[in-house]
Amino acid sequence: MRFIPNNERVRREMLAEMGLSGIDDLFASIPQRYRLQKGLNIAPGQSEAEHLALFDELAGRNLGADCLSFLGAGAYDHFSPLVVDALLQRAEFFTAYTPYQPEVSQGTLQAIFEFQTFICCLTGMDVANASVYDGASATAEAVLMADRLQKRRRRVLLPVSLHPHYRAVVETYCTHLELTLETVPADPVTGRMDLESLAARLDGDVASVVVQQPNFYGVVEDLSAIAARAAQQGTLTIAAVSEALSMAVLKPPADCGVDIVCGEAQSFGVPLAYGGPYLGFMACRDVHKRQLPGRIAGQTVDTEGRRGFVLTLATREQHIRRERATSNICTNENLVMLAALFYLTLMGRDGLRQVAGHNVSLLAYLAAGIAGIEGYTPRFIGPRFNEVALRCPRSAAQVVVACRERGIVPGLDLGRFDANLADTLLVAVTESKTKADVDHLLDALRGVGP
Repeated sequence: MRFIPNNERVRREMLAEMGLSGIDDLFASIPQRYRLQKGLNIAPGQSEAEHLALFDELAGRNLGADCLSFLGAGAYDHFSPLVVDALLQRAEFFTAYTPYQPEVSQGTLQAIFEFQTFICCLTGMDVANASVYDGASATAEAVLMADRLQKRRRRVLLPVSLHPHYRAVVETYCTHLELTLETVPADPVTGRMDLESLAARLDGDVASVVVQQPNFYGVVEDLSAIAARAAQQGTLTIAAVSEALSMAVLKPPADCGVDIVCGEAQSFGVPLAYGGPYLGFMACRDVHKRQLPGRIAGQTVDTEGRRGFVLTLATREQHIRRERATSNICTNENLVMLAALFYLTLMGRDGLRQVAGHNVSLLAYLAAGIAGIEGYTPRFIGPRFNEVALRCPRSAAQVVVACRERGIVPGLDLGRFDANLADTLLVAVTESKTKADVDHLLDALRGVGP
């Protein structure tokens, strides 16, 4: 047993050592009226063996590990080389925490610096930070960052095609701020942000416009057109990236005129693990760097001319006066960041492009197969990466249930988030799938016809 509870005799001895007559004496400082006057409604305690048996039984209710899943929507099943795990399990990496003292934290600081460099290469931006929790909170932090930069502007434009979880976190962050969040609709044909609706909403009171790239429907947005319209009103453009691998083949956000890039780097060697941990990132133009939350590690030289690394900028409330802090989150995510760093180092520029290209070709194969199945059509015609929103001959929820009986999770029912999309299934394919896997999905969809 890894846990040995104290028995009654040991508890009496401990209480006697403290000069107490019973457990209740430990809580003497709590007024009687605030104490629970009845027992807790919980089952009797179990042994460790009984607990393990219970969890085995609960796990048996889930679909097996061999279930074929085409879920995506911000959490992507990518292949990660075993060497990533092998390096990550080295003891020196497990103990890497916040680099308060640079003289003894050179490895940690260099890792942060190299990660920032990779993010700048991918986004095309001038500066990147580290230790943002996930894509959703990174997007919310970007909105607050734009608010600080824009001073008196009080409106923020969010597209309907922004991931619902990202939007929910942004709303939570802005609940008690004097910011008004407005929704920009999507073009019903292309699935892209409706540019005419965007132009109608833009004025001198809009601090920022957020655009997900690719968006929640898997459609690639016209970032250049959106950023150009925003710039005409002095509005900052925020690109939120939930599928980081897309940056290997799409035009860098910086080249599209975007001001802030944020998102989720889970695709880079971070496995799916029941909801976390995830790895947020943020990058911006040099002129805006002092409003970045988190920390920025920089490179320097010591008195003997040797390369060294320092914590150049830390705007977290723990480091500076609370009222001047840009954020009170952003603890060190070095372990998760190292996984992404190892992955990016191993893959390199060409490797990332090859993987992204494989994703594109596999999605094209899926789309071609869908064209031959009665009742199923892509809902949007805009360019896509990794994911396609399929209009189904019946509700997406029914399609999911029917496919699960065949051992396949066909995708995400978008009706869970928008009643107007109750017949739409969001299907994701990555390099972790084969053509044979896609064929199995197509066969399952044929069996759930009109």
